[in-house]
Amino acid sequence: AACKDILRQVPVQADSRADLRALLQVASGGVIFTTIQKFLPDEKGKVYPVLSERSNIVVIADEAHRSQYAFIDGFARHLHDALPNASFIGFTGTPIEKSDRSTPAVFGNYIDTYDILRAVEDETTVPIYYESRLARIELNEAEKPQIDADFEEITEGEELAEKQKLAAKWAATEALVGAEKRIHLVAEDIVNHFEARLAVIAGKGMIVCMSRRICVEMYEAIAGLRPDWVTGDDATGKLKVVMSGSASDDLAWQQHIRGKQGREDLAKRFKDENDELQLVIVRDMWLTGFDCPSLHTMYVDKPMSGHNLMQAIARVNRVYKDKQGGLIVDYIGIADALKKALMDYTDSGGAGAPAVDQEQAVRVLREKYGIVKDLLHGFDYPSIMDKKGNTRLAGFAEAMEFILAQENGKQRYLEAVTQMTQAFSLAVPHEYTQQIRDEVRLFQEIRSMLAKSVGSDDQRDDYAMDTAIKQLVSRAVASTEVMDIFQAVGMDRPDISILSEEFLAEVQNLKQKNLAFELLKKLLNDEIRARSKHNVVEARKFSEMLEQSVAQYQKRAITSAEVIDELIKLAKDIKKARGRGESLNLNEDELAFYDALAQNESARDVMGDERLCIIAHELLEKVKSNVTIDWELRESARAKIRVLVKRILREYGYPPDLAKAATQLVLEQAEVLCEAWG
Repeated sequence: AACKDILRQVPVQADSRADLRALLQVASGGVIFTTIQKFLPDEKGKVYPVLSERSNIVVIADEAHRSQYAFIDGFARHLHDALPNASFIGFTGTPIEKSDRSTPAVFGNYIDTYDILRAVEDETTVPIYYESRLARIELNEAEKPQIDADFEEITEGEELAEKQKLAAKWAATEALVGAEKRIHLVAEDIVNHFEARLAVIAGKGMIVCMSRRICVEMYEAIAGLRPDWVTGDDATGKLKVVMSGSASDDLAWQQHIRGKQGREDLAKRFKDENDELQLVIVRDMWLTGFDCPSLHTMYVDKPMSGHNLMQAIARVNRVYKDKQGGLIVDYIGIADALKKALMDYTDSGGAGAPAVDQEQAVRVLREKYGIVKDLLHGFDYPSIMDKKGNTRLAGFAEAMEFILAQENGKQRYLEAVTQMTQAFSLAVPHEYTQQIRDEVRLFQEIRSMLAKSVGSDDQRDDYAMDTAIKQLVSRAVASTEVMDIFQAVGMDRPDISILSEEFLAEVQNLKQKNLAFELLKKLLNDEIRARSKHNVVEARKFSEMLEQSVAQYQKRAITSAEVIDELIKLAKDIKKARGRGESLNLNEDELAFYDALAQNESARDVMGDERLCIIAHELLEKVKSNVTIDWELRESARAKIRVLVKRILREYGYPPDLAKAATQLVLEQAEVLCEAWG
């Protein structure tokens, strides 16, 4: 419509089937918008009438992979019957080339292709990452004989071939995917995974289930885990199911069945980045043509392939603020289908070739595997492979100590295993991957312990963040639980809030000194981060002390034994700091304000502890009673608190030249306490 001056005619939209026929029966001209469903004969089975035999008509079909192929008695036949001499142009992100449906057969050769790789390079879409979190359940061994007997009874009298078909169908059916135990397992994993994602990147998530029943039961399972996510009306709530249905459906489903307007209202909420609706459960709806840029994670628990899979995963590739990529989390095993679909939709004339040739992947895998082995050269890692239980854990601890003793060993090992895993996932199921599978699994287990138990220097797991591959593709390597590092070195897991003398002495006497350093650093970091949510000044002081010790160790200015001594001293200081409030007769909140006021030593010398304690008590009382829910967002509310703080400091004679810095620090302290009060 914006180009009507260039077109020299005004585009129109067909309102009905009759209106469409009238609009197409013209001698010349016309730009008409319609849906293919309006090409319907008066009676089912009748031939659709010819509306125009002109040869200068161009039919442009958007989403050309969807409804352009029913030439027996479908809309495609009616459209071609109506306009027999027209030219056809199709637009689609997923052209089809199957025995019964072919986009080029209907629309002719490709005029232009713009594939996934080019779109990412041009920054019109973001990359899509894949993570396998296959959810499996083992059948109870005791139940298997009974299941076999029941199956024989159900299939009695059937031909063998039909029995086998039924068995295959039964094994992979919705009943197994939707088993109660499995749904709860997947629901719990999704909740934990999505919360972790939201902690890193704001946005939305979508869960794709196999059936409407599973959609509803998945909703109930998540609601049981996070009741605050669900509400009884569509205008509020963090979690919703979007599916079709009717009044005859199960009563428990009715709250999830909406009319067109109800679904549109939910879509508006979901697309609004500021709306609390962050997670939706779907079966088919919103998987094609639905555009929500802030959607960054899709949990797939439904078998999909080909163009349906490509259309679905493209929901997460929209550009949005600082979104680095979309993530597909696979619970059902779509890895092979995804690789095939990616090959279909990137090799057909598009620039680049993201579908890497397997032999090339094997060459890369050999190289990356060699790098990991070199990092472990001199350590007898094969001896761990057949070990079990505590002996295996002890072996892992020794492997970690060996890696940590090398210069920048931890980071080099993490990166090397990441690159090896990526190459492995592309090379599966080449016979070479089977030869090294057990070693790769071992390398991953060691890496998992390093990343999760010891932690990364930048407080994030680069492996998970940058590659989003936590299990190898196509189940080539069995997944394992993350080992407990404390168990590995033969220690009880500590209560960080205690950091007892006995625990610190145990750490000091560990023979794996590098590992002991990493453990202490992680524990102290966690404790300081927790304290920063309550006492800004105290946490800042301890953080600086920790950074100083770590920096000295990394420069090799002090030995691992010396840095452990320093960290143990810091742990004792942190423990001692908990009793400071009692000696000053202050509660925790008052102590936080006291520290903000006493940060300047000259102020403490002038005022004295007793007077600062009185001011801290007064500040807490006045600030707490004047803080509103959104005070840190409204400048007028912040100004009010600022004036209040200045007035109290002036009343008690706090040194004027120090008042400005103290006011700022008190406001900072108020911000973190405000969250705790809320």
